[in-house]
Amino acid sequence: MACAEFSFHVPSLEELAGVMQKGLKDNFADVQVSVVDCPDLTKEPFTFPVKGICGKTRIAEVGGVPYLLPLVNQKKVYDLNKVAKEIKLPGAFILGAGAGPFQTLGFNSEVIEVKAKRRTGPLNFVTCMRQTLEKHYGNKPVGMGGTFIIQKGKVKSHIMPAEFSSCPLNSDEEVNKWLHFYEMKAPLVCLPVFVSRDPGFDLRLEHTHFFSHHGEGGHYHYDTTPDIVEYLGYFLPAEFLYRIDQPKKSHSIGRD
Repeated sequence: MACAEFSFHVPSLEELAGVMQKGLKDNFADVQVSVVDCPDLTKEPFTFPVKGICGKTRIAEVGGVPYLLPLVNQKKVYDLNKVAKEIKLPGAFILGAGAGPFQTLGFNSEVIEVKAKRRTGPLNFVTCMRQTLEKHYGNKPVGMGGTFIIQKGKVKSHIMPAEFSSCPLNSDEEVNKWLHFYEMKAPLVCLPVFVSRDPGFDLRLEHTHFFSHHGEGGHYHYDTTPDIVEYLGYFLPAEFLYRIDQPKKSHSIGRD
């Protein structure tokens, strides 16, 4: 597989915390961003297989939406063990949405803790953080990964149908008619990956999937209960981007 490597701009955790505190205040009533020791993520509600998300952080964007739309290419199946070797971290802990996993060594160290309550603006939690970083760092791309919990409230989400579409999906409207949309309730454990600006690799700039211990899961769009929603997240900047098997022909469909 073709693989390109890119070095992200990596600000200090303290600097990032200050930038995100300021940006999130424009979209949430109550915001607290600080640098803390990573909590033990093997415990509930996370139940991850490693204690932390620190150590040699990378974002791997593998394939892309053009392999799904307009028609699926079912030959595009990836072995995550091979992906881990491709990014020079064999045996890495991999988390994130399917289209953009975030790799670490699973160490327990310092992370950025983000608490945000009561959404007052139009942006979802992830988009607000991503656009805040883009506004501040401009043409210096910053990549982020980690996890957050939606502690209170409900979210709009989607899951894919059991079967791929047999008809070409040539617009976002057609994609949305094919997907199944639901409102799902907290608590939800989310796995986001986001990049402030695409450095020229046809990236999906943000992508978040979530699971729960009450049987609900899917792709996160935004909360539907802004007056009561509460987010608690732990994030780290990625050192490198690895763009693997980038589609030669692309489009802008299905990137929400």
